[in-house]
Amino acid sequence: MATKVVATAYGGPEVLSVVEADVPPPTEGQVTIDVRASAINPMDWKVVSGAVGDDPDKLPLPVGFELAGVVSAVGPNAEGPGGAISVGDEVVAYPVQGAYADTVTTSAANVVPKPAELPWPEAAGVLLVGGTAAHALQVVDMKPGETLLVHGASGSVGQIAVQLAVAAGVTVIGTAGESNHELLGSYGAVPVTYGPGLAERVREVAPGGVDAAIDTVGTDEAVDTSLELVSDRGRIVSIAAFGRADSGIVLISGDDPETHVRAEAWRTLLPAVADGSLKIAIARTYPLDEAAEALRFVRDGHAAGKVVLLP
Repeated sequence: MATKVVATAYGGPEVLSVVEADVPPPTEGQVTIDVRASAINPMDWKVVSGAVGDDPDKLPLPVGFELAGVVSAVGPNAEGPGGAISVGDEVVAYPVQGAYADTVTTSAANVVPKPAELPWPEAAGVLLVGGTAAHALQVVDMKPGETLLVHGASGSVGQIAVQLAVAAGVTVIGTAGESNHELLGSYGAVPVTYGPGLAERVREVAPGGVDAAIDTVGTDEAVDTSLELVSDRGRIVSIAAFGRADSGIVLISGDDPETHVRAEAWRTLLPAVADGSLKIAIARTYPLDEAAEALRFVRDGHAAGKVVLLP
């Protein structure tokens, strides 16, 4: 038996319930994982709320997309992107269905090796946001010496985008509340406060202009400021402003069909977090039976970093 979290209806975090359920044994190309950490993401509450679909036939709905743990059983031909998988392997799995659990059976195709030095919470929380950041950076195609504006730079996607861009020799300006300016400065970014007058504040710190922009928040302020400062709309990318498609900016969701940058991002992201060259901020951890409170914390936008469940 496994303990897992399901949504019994569509709505707020209060629809989550902790239940006991049988764990299906792994079949062809599958593995079973004893979960050590499960990450919570904004997409989770969008799914729970019904914003991305409210089919009642899918209830009770398993929740969560990414986890880290130890393989406890393998089916025939259980091979992932990193090679054959064996019992006892420490792994990261993304995407999975129902990551809020203490045991999960999933496709080996989405399971990759976890570096031994990588702590469980960070391992569980890097691939979704890190893959998104890598995809956004691929779209804007930054060159060393150029200037990048990142909206929502203190969020989980923004923090990774900032660090990867700085490491590539890019000057990064990051928008954030003043309480997160010190954090962004520690990553090598130039922080600016969002709000009225944002474009002028960016011009003050980037007199040579801005070459590209990444929007992780989806506000009109972020899009309009980017349009004002960046001449090439093909170098303005948003992961959230889907209502602004008519502006000519690039909207991304899912993997790149040619390079599969999100699917391949684990190869560089996991070693970088393991050796400390890429920082993953863990805002809070919760026990599995407090998943509703953890999801509420993420939904309300209080987390300046990843929120993780520890079964």
